[in-house]
Amino acid sequence: MKKATDSKLIKLYLYTGLGYWVLYSFGEFFGYEEATIVRRIINSIFLISYLTVLNYILFEKILRLFRYPCKNNQRAFLFLFIAILFYTFGLAGWRQLWIELGVYKNLVPNLSFLKGVPVHSQFGVPYIIFFAIVRNIYNNIKLREKNNQLRIEKKEAELNYLKAQTNPHFLFNTLNNIYSLARDKSDLAPESILRLSKILRFMLYETGGESIAIDDELKIITDYIALEKLRYDDSLLVTLNADIENLKQPLPPLLLIPLVENAFKHGVSETRNKPFVDINLIVKQQQLLFIVKNSIDETDTVQEVKENIGLSNLRKQLALLYKDYDLSVGQENAVFTSVLKINLTSYV
Repeated sequence: MKKATDSKLIKLYLYTGLGYWVLYSFGEFFGYEEATIVRRIINSIFLISYLTVLNYILFEKILRLFRYPCKNNQRAFLFLFIAILFYTFGLAGWRQLWIELGVYKNLVPNLSFLKGVPVHSQFGVPYIIFFAIVRNIYNNIKLREKNNQLRIEKKEAELNYLKAQTNPHFLFNTLNNIYSLARDKSDLAPESILRLSKILRFMLYETGGESIAIDDELKIITDYIALEKLRYDDSLLVTLNADIENLKQPLPPLLLIPLVENAFKHGVSETRNKPFVDINLIVKQQQLLFIVKNSIDETDTVQEVKENIGLSNLRKQLALLYKDYDLSVGQENAVFTSVLKINLTSYV
């Protein structure tokens, strides 16, 4: 990771140096005679190369020494002073070196070394400012990327935690159903175990990703209903209606099953007369509407709806997954109704 970061930084300095050279060369076309333009552009390559290396040392090594807590102030200021010398006398000396080697074209023959120090320092100052702006923009971009990555990792951790709660809760309730069949020595116990095995296989191998096709979610709901119906006689009425525009529409796995489970666990199982579960799923133009109605025992008093683990976790998952959704539950006239609306395009 550190090598990759260093590589990106080196590229940043190289591209910044190239960008400044292009801007500087562009300005040369308007500031000087045509006869000296090519030589001035070539000269600037040597100066900018020197300043690019110096900027790397300044921004990545020296200025880092001033970060809080600064353990050695004297050392930090010493290196900063040395850097200033390299930006002034060093730059003029670098120019003089290439002049002596016959590569750098001296366009101002009468300019002495000492007089050249302030002249060429003026060349370096705009580049330092230019690079400082680019470096600040780069830092802000990297900071936003890091914050986005942390937010994604936090969301994934919270979702995994909620799944770790929801799946055992679902399994616990299902095993209780099988236990009741086994206790009554029902011939349906082996079939219920087989159906549970099918559901668990789906949960283990098909729900590890971020999404599944809504068709697969519908299949697991159908399997769960078949498993639950083994506990009841023909008095239980279950209807499942689906109007889905695109069966391959992606959906977070096991997102809808808590509402179905809630209808059986806290509704039908506690209903004495004419138990029923009515499920309607409509998905059109990436707008999902999921309505689950189930019978409950009729009471004379209005009771406050208490949400169990399944519904509570579902709300938390929806808050992490979508920006535009609505989940409402309520009971009236011995009917408990759950309504889930999701704008599937608002997936975070």
